[in-house]
Amino acid sequence: MALGAGVSGAKGCEGVSTVRETRGGRAAKAKEEGGGDLPGAWAAYGRLLQHLRKRAGLNQQQFGEAIDYSLEQVVSVEQGRRPAKAAFTRAADRVLEAGGVLEVLQNEVDRAKLPRFFRNFAVIEAEVVSRFSYDPLLVPGLLQTEGYARAVFAGHCPPLSEEIIDQHTEARLSRQKLLTRVPLAELSFIVSEEALRNPVGDAEVMRGQWHRLLEVGALRNVEVQVMPAAPGFHSGLNGPFVVLETSEHHHLGYIESQEVGCVVREPAEVSAFGLRYGKLRSQALNGVESARLIERLVGET
Repeated sequence: MALGAGVSGAKGCEGVSTVRETRGGRAAKAKEEGGGDLPGAWAAYGRLLQHLRKRAGLNQQQFGEAIDYSLEQVVSVEQGRRPAKAAFTRAADRVLEAGGVLEVLQNEVDRAKLPRFFRNFAVIEAEVVSRFSYDPLLVPGLLQTEGYARAVFAGHCPPLSEEIIDQHTEARLSRQKLLTRVPLAELSFIVSEEALRNPVGDAEVMRGQWHRLLEVGALRNVEVQVMPAAPGFHSGLNGPFVVLETSEHHHLGYIESQEVGCVVREPAEVSAFGLRYGKLRSQALNGVESARLIERLVGET
C-alpha cells in the first residue's frame, strides 16, 4: 500500500501529484527512475555527511576506508545519488563522532526509497494509533518477507532496475518498524485466501511468507485474519483499502490501484470504510482459525 501528495478529482480523496525537489531554487538535475527528481532527503543527508567528514579532516577515500565502504559509494551518498543504508549511517556516525545526527535522518532517507506516490502516506502511517487493512490480491507490504517483496517489485511493469528493486525492498522492510514501535499501534490485517495461495516467488519464498504471517499474528497488538475463498459477494471484492486513526485521532481511509494512491478524508466516506471493514472482520476466519489455515498451507508444500 502507498501514496503521495496532491488532490484528485474525487470528493474527499487526496491524490498523488508529485512535487519536485529543488536545490538552490532550481530543479535538481539528478533523476529518479521514471523521470522524477531524486529525493531531497538524500541530498540533505549527503550535504550533512560531507560537512561532518570535512570537519573530521578526512577526504572521501580515507572516510570510505574507515567505514569499510568504497570511494564510489561515499561519493554517491554525498552527492545524493544513492541513499545511505542503516549500516552505512551507523558506521559514519561512529567514525565522525556525529552524536547521532545522521541516524536522525535515516528514517527520511529510507522513506524516500519508496515509490513517489506512496511517500506522504508512509509519513502518516508511521505515526498511526491504529491501522486496519483488507488485501484481496497480495500479502500486505507491512507483513511481507524480503523474498516476497523482491518478487513483487521484480514483476513491476515497466521493469525496474536492480538498484531500484533493492531500494523499494529496503524501504518496505523499514516500514515494518510499525509492527513493534513503542507506543504500540493496534493493527489488523484481513488477507484473502487467494492472496495466500497465489505463488509470488518460488515455494521457498511462499513458505517463508506463511511462517512470517504466523510469527506476526502472534504479536499482541496484531491480528491477522484470512478471508476464506467462497462463492458470493462481499464488500471486499470492490478492492483493497485501509482505515486508520492518526496520532491526532483523525480517521482516514486509503485506497490504491495501479500505482495511484488516494487518502480519503471525507467523514462520511471514512465512516463507510469503517462499516465495511467491520463487516469483513466478522466474515473472515478468526485469528486462531486463520493461523490453522496458514499452517495447513505450510504443510502442503
